[in-house]
Amino acid sequence: MDKSSSQNRAYQHLYPLIDPFDQKMLNVGDGHRIYVEQCGNPQGVPVVVLHGGPGGGCSPTMRRYFDPAVYRIILFDQRGCGRSRPHASVTANTTWHLVRDIETIRERLDIDRWIVFGGSWGATLALAYAETHPDRAAFLALRGVFLMTRSELDWFYGGGAGHFWPDLWADFLSLLPEAERGDPIAGYNRRLFSGDLTTEIRFGRAWAAWENALASINSDGRGGESPPEYARAFSRLENHYFINGGFFEADGQLLDNIGLLRNTPAAVVQGRYDMICPPRAAYDLASAMPMARLHMVTRAGHALSEPGISAELVRVMDGLRDDLGALGLATHA
Repeated sequence: MDKSSSQNRAYQHLYPLIDPFDQKMLNVGDGHRIYVEQCGNPQGVPVVVLHGGPGGGCSPTMRRYFDPAVYRIILFDQRGCGRSRPHASVTANTTWHLVRDIETIRERLDIDRWIVFGGSWGATLALAYAETHPDRAAFLALRGVFLMTRSELDWFYGGGAGHFWPDLWADFLSLLPEAERGDPIAGYNRRLFSGDLTTEIRFGRAWAAWENALASINSDGRGGESPPEYARAFSRLENHYFINGGFFEADGQLLDNIGLLRNTPAAVVQGRYDMICPPRAAYDLASAMPMARLHMVTRAGHALSEPGISAELVRVMDGLRDDLGALGLATHA
């Protein structure tokens, strides 16, 4: 199946594309301004969407997972990526800066509690936010769970996934001198932050291509060539977070602190054949949360655009419409 056919199947499950009713650049301090938009029902149930990466940015398609008559849909580009400025900057850019930004958005929009929706790195950030502000997260909708543990990074950047894709893994390593191939995160870090724009773009595209090629279960092994500025920002931000262990104090911190979310309902949507974020993390997370339900999608990989993933996420959000009262949330037409 080609990529366009797979995407068309994914999009048939989604709501029609809508335009924002509100867009702004929000000054969050530290020299950063972030792009924020609102779509759907201005009086609806608020849901904040956390994009992946780090550094992926939000897209118009992300608005389409929610009934626009029911939900007030809030999307934003995290520091350093998308339409946020300064572009590709890692200064004052950590998990905890982003958690603070989410709270700033909530306060500026005068929202008491909201649904937090995130996939991949967005799931990591959703958990970090909810554990910091458990009284503000009414429900977690998580996809392609990534807990930012050493074992997960070793899987994807230490050769684990490379056992399934040895040709692409060899290509990814080939840009580095042999002496640096044992730690590609560090090797790429030196080039992504070299100060030479041509080098940063070259290595940024290679970093992004390795991840993109493994995102879909229907991958033909070609990750595509990302636009240069996108690839540079995405790869610099992702590498910055990974080389710093997500800025967590301890490996496995999110699971260690999961008791803070014992009363938080959640849906965990996971592709059975996710090559980027293997299902073990989703299983461990759902097992540790008394009010979580694991939705294992049988024939799906990692990407948000996977047809089975998209359909299940829409089902989760549509299913919440009958439980909004129990969550302490309400909507107004």
